[in-house]
Amino acid sequence: MARATDNRSRLVQPLLIFGVWTLIGLSFAGQFFIASSQLGRPVSWQIALSHSLADWYVIAVLSILPFALSRQYRLDGPQWWPRFFLHLVASGLFSVLFVLVRSVVAVWQLPPGSASPDFLAMAQTLLVKTWHFNMLIYWVILSVAHALAFYRGYQEREARTAELERSLVEARLQALQMQLNPHFLFNTLHAISALMHENVDDADRMIARLSELLRHALESTDQHEVTLETELSFLERYLYIEQTRFGERLEIQWAIDPATRTLMVPNLILQPLVENAVQHGIEPYSAPGTVAIRSRIESDRLVLEVSNFGSAQEPVEIHDGVGLSNTRSRLEQLYGHEQSFTLESGLKDAAFKATIRLPVRRETEREQIESP
Repeated sequence: MARATDNRSRLVQPLLIFGVWTLIGLSFAGQFFIASSQLGRPVSWQIALSHSLADWYVIAVLSILPFALSRQYRLDGPQWWPRFFLHLVASGLFSVLFVLVRSVVAVWQLPPGSASPDFLAMAQTLLVKTWHFNMLIYWVILSVAHALAFYRGYQEREARTAELERSLVEARLQALQMQLNPHFLFNTLHAISALMHENVDDADRMIARLSELLRHALESTDQHEVTLETELSFLERYLYIEQTRFGERLEIQWAIDPATRTLMVPNLILQPLVENAVQHGIEPYSAPGTVAIRSRIESDRLVLEVSNFGSAQEPVEIHDGVGLSNTRSRLEQLYGHEQSFTLESGLKDAAFKATIRLPVRRETEREQIESP
């Protein structure tokens, strides 16, 4: 695919250059035709066209000189005066070459049966008529070559800057994920350690589920986004461990819009929110409580909610620990101003609620963005 694109680019560029010089030639042919008529020395359109196109096609061929010199001797940076004088000499050479080549073309353009032309006289006439104009054309072409070089440099700098920014974001996300995984692991091991003294069988099952969680986490460490379906599958394994730990004190409610299951979300984005809800809304209280996980599409945004209610008798005091601060940072790195993350407590329907709003993105869109 890339090779076909390169081949098309190699074909289009010469055709584009040829088209530009042809348009210039046509413009000057029209001017020559109209001016000759106005001065009382009319010429046919064929003659006007052939002479003008010959002039500009010769200039097109000779433009190789200023373009080549512009790459080696640019008129920017310090000590540019020597390069300026070099181009000044090159512009004179350009003018002489135009006169010589154009004289040869003029001889070739003479109709059959014409008198033998005096090549030197023709060249001398062209030199007098076009010397300064040709030098001016050289400097115009040189200016265009510099402008194109500056534009290409700008594009390359923009591409390098974008690549560096992307690499920086990748590095930051990797660092945040490396912080999150040990935090989650230590909390889970602590829960298993506590359960070992109460129910060994349940502790064994928690260890088995923990191994599944770790396998999933390790397999997806290079993915910053997964489908919500994948994220929920991981969350169900985590909640099994928590329900084993708290028993009837913890109830889970799911309200997942089926249309959201195939949308992309940050990897392991819900687990720290659920962990926070359990830690602050369930664990400190003896009464049963509920953790609710909801998803929906609202105004072209994917809305994810984690809340708990039923057990806390007072508003939950919210602190940005490792999990929540990492969640906030990851969302900012991945989506910038297109996301929002809010934490609320003491609501009528929830002692604690975390709400994430993300742009609606599907897996095909993520692949297009990540592909080079």
